[in-house]
Amino acid sequence: MQLGIIGLPLSGKTTVFNALTRGHADVANFASGKLQVHTASVQVPDARVDVLSKMFNPRKTIYAQVQYNDIAGLQRGIGEKGGMDGNLLNQIVQNDAIVHVVRAFQDDNVPHLEGSINPARDLENLDTELILSDLGVVERRIERLKTSLGKGGSTPQEKEAYQKELTQLEHFQKVLEGGGLLRDLELSLAELKPLKSLALTTLKPTLVILNTDEATGDRPLADISYHHKQTQIVALQGKVEMELAQMSDEDAQMFLQEFGIAEPSLPRVIRHSYQLLGLQSFFTVGEDEVRAWTIPVGATAVEAAGAIHTDLAKGFVRAEVVSYDNLIKSGGMTEAKTHGVLRLEGKEYIVHDGDIVHIRSSL
Repeated sequence: MQLGIIGLPLSGKTTVFNALTRGHADVANFASGKLQVHTASVQVPDARVDVLSKMFNPRKTIYAQVQYNDIAGLQRGIGEKGGMDGNLLNQIVQNDAIVHVVRAFQDDNVPHLEGSINPARDLENLDTELILSDLGVVERRIERLKTSLGKGGSTPQEKEAYQKELTQLEHFQKVLEGGGLLRDLELSLAELKPLKSLALTTLKPTLVILNTDEATGDRPLADISYHHKQTQIVALQGKVEMELAQMSDEDAQMFLQEFGIAEPSLPRVIRHSYQLLGLQSFFTVGEDEVRAWTIPVGATAVEAAGAIHTDLAKGFVRAEVVSYDNLIKSGGMTEAKTHGVLRLEGKEYIVHDGDIVHIRSSL
């Protein structure tokens, strides 16, 4: 899973990036204007993996991974004149979801480019830039489709596909011209598939992070009215969380208690990200390895097998499945089998979050 962190200049997005990744990317009090991308992968915290590792004492314990990409601050006006720069657009759309950092902190040493702190205004401003960029992409594609439909040589099937796409994009054009976000539309997977090549930013699931300070805390959440599909909004104290991320676990726990923070930012942001993208975890266990795997909610046993290795999906015979809770209650795999909670399931079994799965394959 890749999450792209964006925001207006001086919103503190690199501070948030450091908080999430325990990174040390330079944090400046001015906007450089350069296209810089900081990247880091982090383990997905999951207490269940820790418990399973103690139970099976494997040679390796592997957590799920999330990659964060901190993308250069997006200046006002980037969405005008036909859309943003291709390199910048590519850096944004390669991510599975967007993390939009919005400034909600006061700092006289870090002047706001608009002259005042107003999270609702900043959120609307960046949305507007993304809408304008998408509109430019859609309009150019519409022109190409009309040109293709006007030429001879296309097969009836090709013309039908062109016309279907044109109708959809003309609807998108109206939504964008009205200031709407494309992720608010009800689109099926079949409708989304051909749109991947268009790199439309407002289709991306989005987690909005209000970057606050000790004085404001979570209060800015009450001042934001932002209701969109595939969107969640949270508040965190970026600077405090960055300091926390550089500490030892023992010092971090004392720090959390002192500042009244229920949990560090990373578990919160990842939990919201999984919910946004409709993802869940299942586990494989054994003497060699205990490992967490990430799959979509609703994935079948054969799809889970494919997440481990394509050959397991091709040669799928059965899946041995036990829920995490039942395994822990039983005390081990042998006991789970004795208690009848270890089951054999077929290809169409829907894997649940926390399932421990062993794939039987003919290959």
